[in-house]
Amino acid sequence: MIGFGTTQLVEHAAADAPRREDMIALLRTAAAEGAAIIDTAEVIGPYTVEKLIGDALGDCEVPVATKFGWNIVPEGGSDGLNSRPEHIREVAHASLRRLQRERIDVFYQHRVDPEVPIEDVAGTAKELIDEGLIASFGLSEAAPETIRRAHAECPVGYVESEYSLWERGVEDEILPLCRELGIRFVAFSPLGKGFFAGGKANAESSSPRLHPQNWEANQRLLEPVREIAQAHDASSAQIALAWLVAKDVVPIPGTTNVERLRANLAAAQLNLSAEEIARLDGFVDDGVAGARYTDKHLGFIDG
Repeated sequence: MIGFGTTQLVEHAAADAPRREDMIALLRTAAAEGAAIIDTAEVIGPYTVEKLIGDALGDCEVPVATKFGWNIVPEGGSDGLNSRPEHIREVAHASLRRLQRERIDVFYQHRVDPEVPIEDVAGTAKELIDEGLIASFGLSEAAPETIRRAHAECPVGYVESEYSLWERGVEDEILPLCRELGIRFVAFSPLGKGFFAGGKANAESSSPRLHPQNWEANQRLLEPVREIAQAHDASSAQIALAWLVAKDVVPIPGTTNVERLRANLAAAQLNLSAEEIARLDGFVDDGVAGARYTDKHLGFIDG
């Protein structure tokens, strides 16, 4: 199972964006060709990608996930977290209108709000489920204890966090906990923010791994991925996604290119051998150059 992440659509999602119709066609292709889920958030834009998805897909059968948890300000962006119960309800109703759906398939808390007990958040989600407004409650970037406490109040259906060939932080506790509790794990940035998809260095990235000096140092990580890709007549990006699928994880790569979208979805059909999986499991043992996030962005991570 491979989904479709929509962060990259934001530049083309506004009502007057020149490529908006292309993005509508892209979303329809994702739905028609088997994307497991379309993943977005109200803060992307803000609001414009939810509206784009609504115009493209309406209340069609493909599952759609969106997120709450930020205090979005009129001039755009946010000025902090906000998971107060009344705000969660406001976001749910607003997201439903923008998405043109009768029910949100997965409603995530985008980041854990230290000012609001997770039991209050989960309790509000349970009420929304009982009212038929959402189908499943999810958490993003949540610590194990937070997941347990939330799950005790309202069954957590999905947990989403960064997971890729070079970001393994969820393997020690989060993935085993999800399997214990029967929670589906969703991996964002499954291609290392473009590193495993032929991307470029970015000195302004929120991930120091993509800053030029670290980017160059990390090039050695691509060698085993490329070798396995060659054996399968596939791309490095497809191997990175197939590795996650083999872990029973749902990756949500993003793109604005329809052929790349199709290639990403096709990665679900690749069958990596046990030896190849083991090689990919261990190829970062020598370390990755650069931290996952800058200090500013690490400040929003629970735990």
